[in-house]
Amino acid sequence: MRYKGGKMRHKVLAILPAMFFLVAILGCGGYYMVKDPATGNVYYTTKVKDERGGAIKFTDEKTNTNVTLQNSEIKQIPKKEFKSALEAKEAPEIKEATEMKEAPESKPVKE
Repeated sequence: MRYKGGKMRHKVLAILPAMFFLVAILGCGGYYMVKDPATGNVYYTTKVKDERGGAIKFTDEKTNTNVTLQNSEIKQIPKKEFKSALEAKEAPEIKEATEMKEAPESKPVKE
């Protein structure tokens, strides 16, 4: 009976790394919304890297800045939601640039 249990343990130990590898491959790539619960800031990224001490590191696609958070909430989101979040960020910048171009020039002050 002991011999049979040993075989089972070896099978489990052989399958476990394969399952971990599969989950790692499927988990890579995708679109993520990362929220900092301390500040309420929301970030969007395609890659999250685990750091020591439970922190995560990623590049925010909205601002193109590297971010490291000790405490975070990560949610995988559909591509459509990811793209619309990035487009929502770009719209105000385009509007501001347009308003700056259309602003009337100031008139010289007569003395």
